[in-house]
Amino acid sequence: MPARNRRLPRHLSWPLTPTDLCEALGDEPVDPEAVSFDEHPWGCRTLLTVRWVPPISSNYGQGIHPGLWNTLQIAVAPLPAGERAAARELLRGRVLPELRAWIANARQAPEGWRLSPHSRSWRIEDGAITRSEDGQPFR
Repeated sequence: MPARNRRLPRHLSWPLTPTDLCEALGDEPVDPEAVSFDEHPWGCRTLLTVRWVPPISSNYGQGIHPGLWNTLQIAVAPLPAGERAAARELLRGRVLPELRAWIANARQAPEGWRLSPHSRSWRIEDGAITRSEDGQPFR
């Protein structure tokens, strides 16, 4: 996805493309509308996040339509363009297989797990991948 098509500033670039996600997820497809490419970097330098939206009736009052219950949402954040190549290599090689496994597990999880919101996020710190589960500190 070219930056010019999404009004991304010249100094920023997404580390992944929609094609990268489609290829990595294979038989664990995600609705294209559930994938977002943000236009601003996240302050915590997180590059990729996946969220499970549970079927909780109170979600409706929070602005989450029932049609989104039991769905996954993936968000990709931009990073400085000079860091894209190294980040892309790490994300494609190590993170996307983890993302695929997380999605498969979420879809087959027991009902108790599926009734709560869950997330996993990844970022790169000093050339190493760190991960956060359900909003906990990165490790």
